[in-house]
Amino acid sequence: MASYEAIKNFDDDENDDDVELALPHNQISESRSATVSSAIGETAPPHIHNKIEEQRSRHQPQPQPQPQPLTQTKSPRLVSLDVFRGLTVALMILVDDAGGLIPALNHSPWNGLTLADYVMPFFLFIVGVSLALTYKKLSCRVVASRKASLRALKLLALGLFLQGGYFHRLNDLTYGVDMKQIRWMGILQRIALGYLLSALCEIWLKGDDTVNSGTSLLRKYRYQWAVALILSVLYLYLLYGLYVPDWEYQIPTEPSAVPKIFSVKCGVRGDTGPACNAVGMIDRTILGIQHLYRRPIYARMPECSINSPNYGPLPPDAPAWCQAPFDPEGLLSSVMAIVTCLVGLHYGHIIVHFKDHRVRIIYWMIPTSCLVVFGLVLDLFGMHINKVLYSLSYMCVTAGAAGILFVGIYLMVDVWGYSRMTTVMEWMGMHALMIYILAACNVFPIFLQGFYWGNPHNNIVTSLSHSSLVLILQRIFCCKSDSNNHNFLL
Repeated sequence: MASYEAIKNFDDDENDDDVELALPHNQISESRSATVSSAIGETAPPHIHNKIEEQRSRHQPQPQPQPQPLTQTKSPRLVSLDVFRGLTVALMILVDDAGGLIPALNHSPWNGLTLADYVMPFFLFIVGVSLALTYKKLSCRVVASRKASLRALKLLALGLFLQGGYFHRLNDLTYGVDMKQIRWMGILQRIALGYLLSALCEIWLKGDDTVNSGTSLLRKYRYQWAVALILSVLYLYLLYGLYVPDWEYQIPTEPSAVPKIFSVKCGVRGDTGPACNAVGMIDRTILGIQHLYRRPIYARMPECSINSPNYGPLPPDAPAWCQAPFDPEGLLSSVMAIVTCLVGLHYGHIIVHFKDHRVRIIYWMIPTSCLVVFGLVLDLFGMHINKVLYSLSYMCVTAGAAGILFVGIYLMVDVWGYSRMTTVMEWMGMHALMIYILAACNVFPIFLQGFYWGNPHNNIVTSLSHSSLVLILQRIFCCKSDSNNHNFLL
């Protein structure tokens, strides 16, 4: 492994576009010797200076003129970030396909943490890191804000189109959504909110301080940390301070029958259970219960399913809230999701301002360790790790885990140079949104089912559905219609 040394530890060059450069010792020594020689030449007498120049010309070959490139070269991509994104995409596909078969890969029904619960925070973390690299130098803040807003609107519109109910289930070739029941929130909608607020913070809430240490880094971005603190306090205040009254919901039985009404008794504050939490109450009040996700994750709890931790028939004594709609990407829970983006933003700042690998890793591991320990302590004292509520403990543990994984990939790919092993993951990371649309939103199989012979059910997917090869392809390219609560990428 090559030995590396820091070129510079703070951004004193306004025109430096390389955010990951580290040079071997021999190149640094040559630059230092040239600097020393130039300094001697400026202070020495003319005859000594001439002798020095003659000696240098004897030992150094004459430089050949190099042709000037016609186009300006772009700064290199941070390969480890693409690999991290691609690995998260692969994890998303894995939990989509195998989550129903292996409980350890599926989402936790309520409190707790499984492998699937890391997917969303990892993508949010990656969004934050990418924003720090995107907006490290700005020519016009107003233009940058306009572009960020347009991108967020595109993500919102795409999320409504893919997850709002426009596309129906497999083997159902109809399409369209009743606007009275469209699902307003979703994976891409949450990401759009996190992206927009984090981008605006990076554009406008950045100090002019020179960064040459960890303390100066915190001072330069102190207003962004203030936003993260305010959002966290606001989330905790609403989660534990709002009064949740009794509520009811309806379930249609048959098209001509009267809907069945269920009443849920609450009348409490600070409850973090499935029935009476403030997260669901805010969504029911602002969005409307008819616009929430209709197959809640807590329907897999033992109280609501005889096949727990999988979905199944209701037990005889099931509580009234088991079939109530609940959105895992709700409004209040998205507040803490934004904080995860801001944490990723800090990791990106370390890439921008520090060029030495060892310095970067040290400054990454300090907040990583603090986040994991703090999250576990909160869970130990009763603030449980909960993905659906996006609790503070969940945010800390998953953001810290994202930092650990990112540091490991950075060491393997960018420091040690093992990039050939991760070529596939790098490609997946560079085309993450395309893979998400095709493989995780039923777009590709629905497209194939749209071409049929005589009868809509006589299509290539249905005709070959009994083939083992096609069954494998369906597991790869088709996600369950009820599993879109753990898919996202940017």
